[in-house]
Amino acid sequence: MPKQKTLKSSVEVTGKGLHSGVEVQLKLKPAAVDSGIFFVRTDLADAPKIHALAPNVTATLRATTLEENGAKVFTVEHLMSALNACGIDNCEIEINAEEPPVLEGNSIGFFEMIKSVGTVEQSAERKIIQIEKIYRANSDNGKKFIIALPYDGFRISFTSVNPHPLIGIQYEDFEITEEIYKKEIAPARTIAYEKEVEALHAAGLGRGGTLENVIVYNDEGWLNTLKYPDELVRHKILDVIGDLRLAGFLKCHIIAVASGHALNSKLSKMIYADFN
Repeated sequence: MPKQKTLKSSVEVTGKGLHSGVEVQLKLKPAAVDSGIFFVRTDLADAPKIHALAPNVTATLRATTLEENGAKVFTVEHLMSALNACGIDNCEIEINAEEPPVLEGNSIGFFEMIKSVGTVEQSAERKIIQIEKIYRANSDNGKKFIIALPYDGFRISFTSVNPHPLIGIQYEDFEITEEIYKKEIAPARTIAYEKEVEALHAAGLGRGGTLENVIVYNDEGWLNTLKYPDELVRHKILDVIGDLRLAGFLKCHIIAVASGHALNSKLSKMIYADFN
């Protein structure tokens, strides 16, 4: 069995949150064996901890929100995705606002932060969740779903369905390794439809979004250059990797159709409940 891992040393970054637009400082720090991944809100009295666990998910509108001890953090999925891909079991995340910095709108910045300081093996064995039965989370109409199947590895097959003719149906299938993640998934940015941006701002969302960190489209085409022809579905896979890390390190094959944070988190909670 592999050993647990944490960071060799601390690393920090400053930037604006994707939805809040608020300037935030975030520091990733080594953490003790079996402490897991947890956020510390240094801007609040008594610096409450928020553990990155599926039961602590309280909202999934446009992002994944965690709440514990009277405090919350949201849009955690990109950071959690990078921590998952780098095999980090234990990490303290100091943050002085509700939302991590958006950086490039993907997870490559967080991935490179982790790689810049390196990791260290710890004394205890990693707890790996081997899926041995079928788990399925459906939307109300059954047209959207995410399934976890038994598999000796971690694989994600995702079909994205978008009614806009510019995007349509996109499909990707990846065996998730650190190398594949860095090259094929981590650079994929989040997405927005130009007509929705004003409504997002009115709802207090997307205020830190720019053409540098969000791929934006309208009825004529893309407003910025894509990193991949199917960047949307790759970002969806990035999100799945982050959302499912809240259940633990999984060995399974994920098959998803048009899944988002709500279904990802529903599946994560189902798995977590069975193994904890």
